[in-house]
Amino acid sequence: MVDARSAPPPRTRRTQAERRRETREALVIAALNAFARDGYHTASLEGIAGEAGFSKGAVYSNFNGKSDLFLAAMDYNLETLNGGGWNPLRKVGAATTDASEPGAADMDVAGLVRGFGLATLEFIATAARDDELVKALRERMRRMIDAYGRIATEARPDTERLPSDDVARLMAALDQGVSVLALSGITEMDGALTRVGLHRLVNPLEAAAEPAPERDGQGEPLADIPRVQRLIGDILGT
Repeated sequence: MVDARSAPPPRTRRTQAERRRETREALVIAALNAFARDGYHTASLEGIAGEAGFSKGAVYSNFNGKSDLFLAAMDYNLETLNGGGWNPLRKVGAATTDASEPGAADMDVAGLVRGFGLATLEFIATAARDDELVKALRERMRRMIDAYGRIATEARPDTERLPSDDVARLMAALDQGVSVLALSGITEMDGALTRVGLHRLVNPLEAAAEPAPERDGQGEPLADIPRVQRLIGDILGT
C-alpha cells in the first residue's frame, strides 16, 4: 500500500485556453525582442516562432499575420511603459527590472523602448496606406503619450503652467523625433542629449541648473542605426 503522505501531489492539467494564452505570450515576447533587435521588416515570423520554441504555424494560430503580431508586441511594450518602471529621464543602464517578472533578467527596458521605437517607424511606413492599421496604431500612440504623461505629472514643478498632457505630447514628439534624425544621419543627437531635452520639457529650471552631460565624442548609442537605415530603404524601395 502506498503511503499517501509520500505520494507526489496530483498534476494539475492546464486547460486549452491556458496553453493557448501561454503560447501567445511566448510569441509576443519573442516578437518584441526580434522587432527591437532586427526591425519590423527583417524580423521573420519563422524566426520569431523559433525563438519562442514553436513552429511558424503557431503564429498563424494566434495572430492574423505580421502586422497583428507587431501590434500585440506593441501592447506588451506599452504595458511596460505604463507599469511605472520606465523613466526616459533616467540614464540608460540605470533602470532596474523586477526579477520576479518572466524574462526580466534579459530585459533592457530602455533598449527595448529605443529599438522598438525605430521598428515602429518601419511599421508606420508599411501601414500608412492601410486605414485599419493606422487606426490601431493611433490608439497605441495615444497610450504611449499617456506613459509620458505619467512622467510629466510626477516631475511637474509648481511653477509649470502648461498642462501635463501637452508636456507629454512634446516629450513624445522629441523622443520619437530623435529616431527620425538618427535615421537621417544626424548622430549628434545621442541618448544623453535626448535625456537633457526631455528633462527641460518636464522641469526647465531644474534641468537648466544641472551640469551638462559628460559626452566622450562617441555618445550614448540610440540603436543600430545603419541596420535600420537599410531596413527603411528596403521598405521604400530606395
